[in-house]
Amino acid sequence: MFFSVFLLSLCVFFLLFQLQPRRPKNFPPGPPSVPLLGNLLSLNIKDPLNDIERLRQSYGNVYSLFFGLKPVVIINGFKAMREAMVIKAADFAGRAPFFLSPVFIIGVITVDYSPLWRDTRRFILMTLKNFGLGKKSMEDRIHEEIQYTIKTLENNIGKAFCPQFVFHNAVSNIICKVLFGTRYEYDDDTIKTLIQCFKRINKILNGPWALLYDSIPLIRRLPLPYNTAFEDVELILDIAQDLVNEHKKTRVPGEPRDFVDCYLDELEKRDDDSTFFEEQLKRVTLDLYSAGTDTTSNTLLSGFLYLMKYPHIQERCQQEIDRVLDGQDKVSYENRHNMPYTQAVIHEIQRITSLVPLSVFHCTTKDTELSGYSIPQGTIVIQNLTSVLREEGQWKFPHEFNPENFLNDQGEFLKPQAFMPFSAGFRICPGEGLARMELFLILVTLLRKFKFVWPEDAGEPDFTPVYGAILSPKPYLMKQGLETVYL
Repeated sequence: MFFSVFLLSLCVFFLLFQLQPRRPKNFPPGPPSVPLLGNLLSLNIKDPLNDIERLRQSYGNVYSLFFGLKPVVIINGFKAMREAMVIKAADFAGRAPFFLSPVFIIGVITVDYSPLWRDTRRFILMTLKNFGLGKKSMEDRIHEEIQYTIKTLENNIGKAFCPQFVFHNAVSNIICKVLFGTRYEYDDDTIKTLIQCFKRINKILNGPWALLYDSIPLIRRLPLPYNTAFEDVELILDIAQDLVNEHKKTRVPGEPRDFVDCYLDELEKRDDDSTFFEEQLKRVTLDLYSAGTDTTSNTLLSGFLYLMKYPHIQERCQQEIDRVLDGQDKVSYENRHNMPYTQAVIHEIQRITSLVPLSVFHCTTKDTELSGYSIPQGTIVIQNLTSVLREEGQWKFPHEFNPENFLNDQGEFLKPQAFMPFSAGFRICPGEGLARMELFLILVTLLRKFKFVWPEDAGEPDFTPVYGAILSPKPYLMKQGLETVYL
């Protein structure tokens, strides 16, 4: 009997020993782990951001965790971030597999560092440029959509009004015009479906169920909540396929109307071994729609929340806008060079909100080093962008909303190197230019026409975000009236 118990205990010991994650030689330090789960018990997996910062205080700007048996390196602070993402960009340009990998094996955002990724990204940047990014034609597309936003706000002047769907729909329509050459009315079922699907996916991404799916393969076939994300992706892909099929019927080769037409033109030029194929087109449009909608719309929602909390900042923006645009029918993106304070406010909104706090997980493409530590090929790397955007020593007022973070002593706009809400290096967001243009044109146009006020009976504004792959402000009400022109 004793011998049987001894053998059983020995087997359990060896099993636990095999399931005990172990750090490689000269790997970044981190908290002790437990068998099978690694460091999952060290994190509040519903919102791990505070725990990630707490562990940074104990283990430094480069430390490690285990998600199950997978080693993960967390990068914090500007110095380490710049070394990894800029100086050694190719070493850290891989894309870590994550819970939606089975349906995102192609596309651009989640694709590994490869010829497929390079060709697709190059095509995206070229096509956006050809369709007017940084030019008047893209401005016209944005201004066209802003008019629908203005009408909605005008119909609600003086009323307590939830702006969430207005900003989401406006930004969604701008990227839809670029991708598909069409826009949707705000009550259209297609745009409602797209927005709701992406909201649900965002809620699950980087959340507890996705983390458990990644860390414990044994549970993947169970009927758990992450399955809704797979269903939503398939629904979105069906919509994308319908749009591609419609383009095939109506396009004129060599005369592209939008991104899909451009891709179909390129597809006809390539051979069977090309990195261009129809399924890739569906995934790329899905990626671009996702990246071009939630981040910008949530930045606008957060921005107006701050401007209502600090009416003196809103008023100073309006004074500058009225002075610079005196005599102009509408704002131009070029006007930003003459609006240092408004530029500072927009960048400060992006900095303080840090809406994509952990970026999209990276992966090392080869054995490399970071801050003196050895990082093996294939290691998952997480960027804590919030640690850079609020790092003491990089900002005048790191922990408060203050446009002076982007102004020098002469009141001129100045962007510090530590401003990297779109990440940095090879995997920097390809839609950064479009997002910057949208934020400036939408915010300036609306501030020129309306004054935004926090409702008297709404209590205090709550800046605590809803956690997900992209942070979002909690739904709120606002009131708007016609803005007074400052002469």
